[in-house]
Amino acid sequence: MKHNVYGNTEGIRDAVLRELDDLYSYELEEGEYLPRELMKMLAEYSCRLNREIAVYLTRDGEIVHVAVGSDCDVELIDFRLRRNASRLSRVRCVHTHPDGDGHLSDVDLSALKIFRYDAMTAVGVKDGEPVNVQTAFLEAENEILMPPPVRWYQVPDRDWLNQIEVSDQKVGREETDRVPEGPEKAVLMGIESMESLEELKRLAETAGANVAGAFLQKRDKPDGALFIGRGRAEELARECQALDADLCIMDEELTGIQVRNLEDILRVKVIDRTTLILDIFAQRAVSSEGKLQVELAQLQYQSTRLIGQGLVMSRLAGGIGTRGPGESRLEMNRRRIRERMTELRRRLAEVEKQREIRRKNRERNGTPVVALVGYTNSGKSTLLNQLTGSGVYARDQLFATLDAVSRRMETPEKTEYLLVDTVGFIRKLPHTLVSAFRSTLEEAALADVLVIVNDGSSREMAAQHDTVEQVLNELGATEARRIEAVNKCDIADPWPTFPGAVMISAKTGEGLEELKRRIAQALQENHAPVTFQIPFSQYGLIARIRPLGRVISEDYTDAGTELRMVMSRENVNRLIREHGAAILKTEGEKAES
Repeated sequence: MKHNVYGNTEGIRDAVLRELDDLYSYELEEGEYLPRELMKMLAEYSCRLNREIAVYLTRDGEIVHVAVGSDCDVELIDFRLRRNASRLSRVRCVHTHPDGDGHLSDVDLSALKIFRYDAMTAVGVKDGEPVNVQTAFLEAENEILMPPPVRWYQVPDRDWLNQIEVSDQKVGREETDRVPEGPEKAVLMGIESMESLEELKRLAETAGANVAGAFLQKRDKPDGALFIGRGRAEELARECQALDADLCIMDEELTGIQVRNLEDILRVKVIDRTTLILDIFAQRAVSSEGKLQVELAQLQYQSTRLIGQGLVMSRLAGGIGTRGPGESRLEMNRRRIRERMTELRRRLAEVEKQREIRRKNRERNGTPVVALVGYTNSGKSTLLNQLTGSGVYARDQLFATLDAVSRRMETPEKTEYLLVDTVGFIRKLPHTLVSAFRSTLEEAALADVLVIVNDGSSREMAAQHDTVEQVLNELGATEARRIEAVNKCDIADPWPTFPGAVMISAKTGEGLEELKRRIAQALQENHAPVTFQIPFSQYGLIARIRPLGRVISEDYTDAGTELRMVMSRENVNRLIREHGAAILKTEGEKAES
């Protein structure tokens, strides 16, 4: 037989379920808030089952929902009967506490705010009898009016019904789609490790959220429908209520179905790690190229997840996960999104052509490139500023800079090179970002020397280094010479061990001279000053040699032309093979002159 009692009904006999079904036929008299007879019935069933029982009553005095929970909670549901979600729902919730304590809990009060109940009432029951009762009401600006508990037989029916009318005149009359003031309150959920959750917390704070709680459920693999199990999702819903959270951030990439299912249960906005990182990039992008790359990455990611937007798509108030192209754009049909993505790719291709021209000019001039790469917030921008005297934006936060910044430098041997700061890497770096930022990341892939900057103050330095290596391999940056540098050694405790690495502090300048020496040494192996001695009979060769490197000086002697240049070893060896070693001026000849 099908019953209309919801929730945790397992193990309850059919006869008891039929009795609970009869509650639907119970009608309140006019002027009754909570009849004593109804309280005694709820107390009897709650103590007999040792479970909480909730009933939902309309303003007409009709019971429209009956639910059974556990010994310490019962699922509180959204039962709004109005279109305007900010107004009172016209339904009040009455539920029992089998431990005899009629005080309302934080979860009860949070549910009152979220589900906009007319009132939230808890009845403490013990030994089959009601003990005391407490009720709370919503006020304007989401404030709560909560009178002290009363004995069950002293419930002020008329006063509490009048308070519902007063609250109804105050609540939800203001503009409902205002942008919320202050940071969003976020709850984090992961299935990997607390270390990963700690990094997610830093990402959330970087995006502007206030993290109210972080929870971990160790799983070998995510649940296909909910990412976490249903039982854990229901627990998380109550935790979100108790913490008055605005959104829940999952520490993995979610499917559209998972987002929609989770929002149905949690009743808050749900975003995943990828959406969070994309949001940070949307905030940090400064250059026109960076903004194009971020918008393309967001649209690529969202285009396959329109089904899962749920609460996010229905909100106009903004917040984390909605920056960048904007919700109105995400609500376009897939054809319009594809058209926009095509336009973004075209504009990025034009920017990439300009970048390619600049890159070829550098190659023609023989200017080698040294790229600073590493985990986000490892101190790359601070290091660039220390080495070059620049004023690049640098802060102790994740993804402080996105755009590749380059500055010209010179070794003591007069070898000029370009020092490039690149975007930081991170675990689970979204593939859409790697794709959209590929032209920027190629600065690292095509560099002659890579300086891998490690965060010596992080306990996760080894894991972060593995992530950097993985991303470099994906980019094909496997042939360039590498210099390992451990930054923040001035605050590292304990002292990090990294054989062969240069210990530096970009903040204090410690170890930077040794780093410069290592860079010069690496460049010397690839690019070094060389002097060509071209006789008058081969004067036409000069026009061919000049584009292959950077000219330092050009002198005319009785024997011909002396051309001093910085050139790659590869080009020097090729010229020797084609024209003979006589075109080079030896060290002995230099000393004589």
